[in-house]
Amino acid sequence: MTSTPLPAPSPIASPAPSHRVAVTCRKPRACLAMPAALLLAVLTAPAPVRAEGAPPWPDSTAARLAALALIETLNADLLANASATLTLDRWCGAHRLAEPPTIVADRVTGADKPADGEIRARLKVGPEEPVRYRRVRLRCGAHVLSEADNWYVPARLTAEMNQQLETTDTSFGRVVRPLDFRRTTLKATLLWRPLPEGWETGAPLPIAGADPLAIPDFVLEHRAVLTLPDGTPFSALTESYTRAVLAFPPPPALVPPAP
Repeated sequence: MTSTPLPAPSPIASPAPSHRVAVTCRKPRACLAMPAALLLAVLTAPAPVRAEGAPPWPDSTAARLAALALIETLNADLLANASATLTLDRWCGAHRLAEPPTIVADRVTGADKPADGEIRARLKVGPEEPVRYRRVRLRCGAHVLSEADNWYVPARLTAEMNQQLETTDTSFGRVVRPLDFRRTTLKATLLWRPLPEGWETGAPLPIAGADPLAIPDFVLEHRAVLTLPDGTPFSALTESYTRAVLAFPPPPALVPPAP
């Protein structure tokens, strides 16, 4: 059985006309230098009640700066917490991606990636130790927020945990939560940079466009190891976070007023 492709984001709906205060930037660098309080207000402005589909993000310097700040915020939250599932639960709820805001793990059956030498080294197991592979898509409502490759050592889990992982779609983080595990992130990579490197020191900025902001399929990747309280590793993860982490209406102050 082959794995199914990543579901497309929810259809984009046009925003209903409303009275909004827009942040306009006739000079892009002046926008980047906006006071921190104003940027905080833009990013934390109450989001409108979510419609069936989110309106597109505008392709402006201010929107790119906001997208970068949000992705970095998610990155920091993931780095600061042991469970990616619970972190995405909170992200889903805070940005009203679905109701109820609960992450569901869709297992990709038929997929298999045997643990290579690098994975076994992370797990500190020899070539003969059984290592199981599990691939899931973590979904909030209709939005797939991440795809995860997980290699784990069944001998370091309970029999009940192994049964749940083999027979249900329960996320790995929820299943192993009783272990009081720790997470060590080995590498965190931004796969999309809304602004070019060096933008803060004078690098040329993208020209604002009339089309919606183009966001690639994947925006962030983490490689991590989960360990027991005594430091014994039991899971090696590669997590790829999708553009759906931004599948909510842009902050109202970034949206130009309707003509």
